[in-house]
Amino acid sequence: VNDGPGFYTTRILAPFMNEALLLLEEGASIEYLDSIMLKFGYPVGPMALLDEVGMDVGAHVGETMAPMFNARGGKSTLKAEELVSGGYLGRKNKKGMYTYQTKKKQPNSEIYKYFGGSKRNNPDAETAQLRMALMMVNEAAYCLQENILKSPNDGDLGAILGLGFPPFTGGPFRYVDLKGANWVAGKLSDFTGRFGLRFKPAPLLE
Repeated sequence: VNDGPGFYTTRILAPFMNEALLLLEEGASIEYLDSIMLKFGYPVGPMALLDEVGMDVGAHVGETMAPMFNARGGKSTLKAEELVSGGYLGRKNKKGMYTYQTKKKQPNSEIYKYFGGSKRNNPDAETAQLRMALMMVNEAAYCLQENILKSPNDGDLGAILGLGFPPFTGGPFRYVDLKGANWVAGKLSDFTGRFGLRFKPAPLLE
């Protein structure tokens, strides 16, 4: 890949994770977000992944990537920095989206105080799944458009092997081929109207 903020895999992961945090803020539960993305085909859910990566690393990545996403009308969140300040680092200190005090991790309800309170109201599964997944797909299209990627095949391979993008889809670009660019751009346009400018389709998709 060519040089740029986050190169490729970190760059397409950042908006995916940010969308997961926004869904959490809107009322989704930790275990719900992870379970629906496992059903979508990801090998690990976004909440568990954030714990594995570490909140401190997530906060640093968010800070690095924010100028680029904000310039496109993206909505960023500072929650990761607040969580680090509160002592929630993830698996490394056994306290993050989950707690790791026993052999089986448990959702950490304490963390909801940063995301609108303990009352949870899970959104429609398909809409939530597509909000997260299409953020990654759209960003991959931007990477190809900006010559961060040399080819769609490179993007598919990197997303599957580097991030666990659902392998059966063939990767983000093959997913666009399977669903149709018009369908993907249409969904993103619909989400732009419903949820904000961060979903604006990459010109390449249009």
